[in-house]
Amino acid sequence: MQQFSVLMSVYSKECADFLRVALDSVFNQTVVPTEVVLVEDGPLTTELDSVIDEYSKHYAQLKVIKLPVNGGLGRALRVGLRHCSYDLVARMDTDDICRSNRFERQLRVFEQQPELSVCGGWISEFGNAPEKPHSYRKLPELSTAISAFGQKRNPVNHTTVMFKKADVEACGGYQDYPLFEDYYLWVRMLVSGCKFYTIQDVLVNVRADLGMIARRGGLRYARTEIRLQFLFYGLRYIGFVTMLQNIAIRFTTRIMPRGVRSWLYKKKLRNNEAK
Repeated sequence: MQQFSVLMSVYSKECADFLRVALDSVFNQTVVPTEVVLVEDGPLTTELDSVIDEYSKHYAQLKVIKLPVNGGLGRALRVGLRHCSYDLVARMDTDDICRSNRFERQLRVFEQQPELSVCGGWISEFGNAPEKPHSYRKLPELSTAISAFGQKRNPVNHTTVMFKKADVEACGGYQDYPLFEDYYLWVRMLVSGCKFYTIQDVLVNVRADLGMIARRGGLRYARTEIRLQFLFYGLRYIGFVTMLQNIAIRFTTRIMPRGVRSWLYKKKLRNNEAK
């Protein structure tokens, strides 16, 4: 199968044990990555450094890029992408867990559909045990439906994607837009005519506890989303009425009490059926 890179970014507040599990899931694949580019976004803890040193000794594919200061995920991914040697690049977060045949399935899709720019999949979300997920995020399969879905919500599970590096860079790559670097990228690519595809199955198990839900609230989050909606309108991805509807829904959701937002997230925005 085609050679490919995996792009990851880690910073000081992440858990060393989670990083270890994530790296194991990347290297223990039915098709092993040709290289794994891991960006250290600023100085790390002793525990994180120890895990990275250990895996660097065991896996020649691991390429570590050290940034002197923490500049945020968008900048880290932009730098990391420049260091990816292959045209196909898979994203992976450093606290999630790949299903064992994730990369094999995505490579097969690119072989069958060479016109694609982005191939993602579904995620299962769990609190403590990946084998006991509490919800799933399922997305449309084909590019037209993905684009339509994106007018309301993020149409791609970022931690599951494999994409063509050249197509991402042609659309401006990852930009500094905190909390929504990926959503902003997908919309720019969709507007430019890039083709997307979502495998209708879970590719990655994602850690998603109440702390994660809590971080998706507050005025800062709401203001950032409002600005993003204006950007989408400026790109002519959404109309004026859709922009106003999205702003009203998002602002209400972000400022509501944590418990209500948690209920809404689990009961209304996720699918609880196993796959």
